Amino acid sequence: MLQRRTFSLAATVLAALLSVPALAADKELRVLVHSSFDLPKPLLAQFEAEAGVKLSLIKAGDAGEMLNKLILTRAQPVADVVYGLDNALVAKAQANKVLDATTYTRGSATAQVGANVVPVDYGFVTLNFDKASFKKSGLALPQSLDDLTLPAYRTLLVVRNPATSSPGYAFLLATIAGMGEEKAFDWWAKMRTNGVKVVKGWTEAYYTEFSRNGGARPLVVSYATSPAAEVFYSKTKLTESPTANLFLKGGVFRQVEGMALVAGGGQREAADKFFRFMRSDVVQQALQTSMWMYPVEAHTPLAEVMKHAVEPTTFETLPAETIADKGTAWVARWTQVVLK
Repeated sequence: MLQRRTFSLAATVLAALLSVPALAADKELRVLVHSSFDLPKPLLAQFEAEAGVKLSLIKAGDAGEMLNKLILTRAQPVADVVYGLDNALVAKAQANKVLDATTYTRGSATAQVGANVVPVDYGFVTLNFDKASFKKSGLALPQSLDDLTLPAYRTLLVVRNPATSSPGYAFLLATIAGMGEEKAFDWWAKMRTNGVKVVKGWTEAYYTEFSRNGGARPLVVSYATSPAAEVFYSKTKLTESPTANLFLKGGVFRQVEGMALVAGGGQREAADKFFRFMRSDVVQQALQTSMWMYPVEAHTPLAEVMKHAVEPTTFETLPAETIADKGTAWVARWTQVVLK
């Protein structure tokens, strides 16, 4: 229903948004995105038609990989715009001078990323649990991260490697922000002893190791919106999600994603139109059930299925400058503690 409503509104809303004179049809706007970027094709086509722009979406893997690509190609930029930089990565992007300032402003965003980055959406990295698995075992849900170091929870958790996964990195940052650096790494050492499983990325963690999908681990690092996605994609109609979130102290990190001009890129007029498009009502609605993030436009109604994606009342965060200064060392230390 959301997508049908989205497309019916698209022509009206985008025509108003993009009412400035259309660019020549052969104008190409190169947009570097992470692998999770996913908006309905009819909506992207509508933008191209209204704006007179040919979109070239360049997928560059995880958000961290995407930033590394920007840095490695800054002498000859591969894109005009980048989407998907988050508050854990923006300081590194700024330090490497790969972003340009933009004159685009929109004041109603409920979250911010950082200087020169226009916020688009936000989400929460947290723990998900498989309801059926815990019900079958009779094991009580953990009430703290420290509980997960107890023998009763041995080999129950699968996490993503922070060196290769943006959610994995966010979860590491959450533990440091919530516990303090030394206690956090002590916790990770205990988790290694207690059989935590480390995998490279999303697919292996959620669709191979997580017990909801046939694996052996009933706890997984995922997103607060994952329970809603379970309902949305279910082949049978569900009134309740088979998974739920665990909002534990030190285990919840808010990611805010945004878009920015790439230093040395071109097509500034087209880029401005793309910024307005990504903050338009139709996109802010559609991204909820395509990229499974929350909209930053405060007035945007939530999709009905998002009632299964309750937002945490508290979460961890760290200054972008601290992350930029210490993040690489933290990942190296984590690797030493957990994998070696």
